[in-house]
Amino acid sequence: MGKIILSNPFPVNTYYGAEYFCDRDDETARLISAIRSGNSTTLLSIRRMGKTGLIQHTLLQLPLGYKGVYVDILETENLNHFLNVLATAIINSVPEKSKLGTKVWNFIKSLRPTISFDSLTGNPQAFFDIKGKEVELSISAVLQFLESQSFKTVIAIDEFQQILKYPEQFTDAWLRSRIQQLKNVVFIFSGSQQHLMTELFTSPQRPFYRSTQIMKLGKLNGEVYGTFIRSLFRRYGKEIDQGLVDEILDWAKTHTFYVQQVCNQVFAASDKKVTHELVKAQLHLLLKEQETMFFTFRNMLTAPQWQLLKAVAHEGIVYQPTAKHFLARHHLNASATVLRSLKTLQEHELVYTDFDDEGRLYYSVYDVFFQRWAEGR
Repeated sequence: MGKIILSNPFPVNTYYGAEYFCDRDDETARLISAIRSGNSTTLLSIRRMGKTGLIQHTLLQLPLGYKGVYVDILETENLNHFLNVLATAIINSVPEKSKLGTKVWNFIKSLRPTISFDSLTGNPQAFFDIKGKEVELSISAVLQFLESQSFKTVIAIDEFQQILKYPEQFTDAWLRSRIQQLKNVVFIFSGSQQHLMTELFTSPQRPFYRSTQIMKLGKLNGEVYGTFIRSLFRRYGKEIDQGLVDEILDWAKTHTFYVQQVCNQVFAASDKKVTHELVKAQLHLLLKEQETMFFTFRNMLTAPQWQLLKAVAHEGIVYQPTAKHFLARHHLNASATVLRSLKTLQEHELVYTDFDDEGRLYYSVYDVFFQRWAEGR
């Protein structure tokens, strides 16, 4: 990836290179160590913590003799779609006119896809219109082609939990049987639905159980993140005091996506010097911009579910959602109703569960902006 100069140095949804990527040195080193050792890795974390950015950053740091392929399968609906995005990612991972590119293209073309070009990016896309065993045979052929090369391949599959929605039965078992035969190809698995990814890779009833190293991605170190933020402001000729950076990190709970969003907006609205008043105004504006979505939450939920969501948001972290003091403080219904509501909120990915440093299970709201909005109501 060539050097990219951004008008705003705080990208929110896309990886633009190491210059705009904060830290994760230890995590990158752990991934590369696993790759060198021939071990696949599963990245687990709550949504929007920076898994995709870490994967793309790691693929650019691979040692000599390794090729990286990034595959996002979120929009796939079946194995045929999976084959489409896998083949497309592979032909886009090497220059077509290079010696290796010619070899890759000739192989993919031998499978007889339809090749088209994206109207926005101009990148090639492979499309297969096949079914059943033919799809399985084609996917196996692609993996065996990579296995037979003189270089090692790292395939990063993002949104891997999507395979659970495929109509083909036992997709995870079939993929596991193909993958375990590979010695020259390693994988990084990641996904935005933590509970499903955890189920796929840590449940003894699942084929992928103990098939990979599990890596939990937590929050960035606040001090390191703060220094990085100030340096980017300075590089673009702007100044922000450490106290204001700390305020932003605290307000956004050092959650990567939300920190980036706040910094993006503060940077865009500021001149040479960022003031407390400007930060406060931008935080207020961010919450106002989100209100329509928050009220959509309310309309899609029952009254008890909405009251519970607001209660968890007010608390920040809830260890005992059926405790009497929690129910009384937020005027919630009986514990059985709360448990049913909690299950629905988790299914809608409005509330998540995780463990603290002492191993205690807790509940929290996914959306930091919603939590801050609810605090003021």
